[in-house]
Amino acid sequence: MTQVKLSKKYILKVCKDALREDLFPNGDITSKLLKNNKILKVKIISNSTGIIGGLDLAKQTFKLIDKKISFKIKKREGSKIKKRDLIAVIEGNIKNILIGERVALNFLSHVSGIATKTNNFVQKVGKKTKICCTRKTIPGLRVLQKYSVSLGGGLNHRFNLSDEYLIKDNHIASSNLRKLITSAKKNRKRITVEIDNLNQLKKIMDLKFDAILFDNMNIKNLKKGLKLVGKKYQTEASGNINIFNIKKIASTGVRRISIGELTHSVTAVDLSLEI
Repeated sequence: MTQVKLSKKYILKVCKDALREDLFPNGDITSKLLKNNKILKVKIISNSTGIIGGLDLAKQTFKLIDKKISFKIKKREGSKIKKRDLIAVIEGNIKNILIGERVALNFLSHVSGIATKTNNFVQKVGKKTKICCTRKTIPGLRVLQKYSVSLGGGLNHRFNLSDEYLIKDNHIASSNLRKLITSAKKNRKRITVEIDNLNQLKKIMDLKFDAILFDNMNIKNLKKGLKLVGKKYQTEASGNINIFNIKKIASTGVRRISIGELTHSVTAVDLSLEI
């Protein structure tokens, strides 16, 4: 598993892309109606509780528009926030601040939303079970979304299809499971095998590989599977997992739980820019 970090190069690129999307072809035609160059101090305020993230992205957004804009961060990246907390103070030409307002808030609310949701799951399971994300991400934003999961205390599953072998149901339906595992072992890559019933598991337990992924299993069968596996393989559960059943699943002793909801069903943290 790779823990994703945001490089300065990545932050610069993603902010440039976002501004290009928002300003093509004629810039912010509404802010151009303002005829003065007033220097104002504005605040970013939280309207809900959560984990704050994406501060460097917001700061870079304003710097790309106007290097003279001051962006003072008032909350540490990854820290807990509550309603009406002061997140950042921005000072500069108000026309230029308004140009970057929505892009900056979009980064902050999205990153914070994923980090907050992840942290909610992490708090439910305690330290023994690790919460992992999946590849169910918005195309082009996987780096940002997986970074947000890390910020919330989760672990990153494989970043892409080259990272490790994950032999899933459709691979198995298209071939022979034992042959797939044997072929994968020829390369020095981590091998995880997804199983959806205990008979599948029993047929491959004489083979050496890294991890078993129990997919869409009820608690009873998950417990049986974990007992069969013992310490032979690392264990993971996935499928139809939510904030209401996560604690019960974690109580079985499974070591990792992967949840697509962390990235594919994000509720943004509510933040606003106030003059």
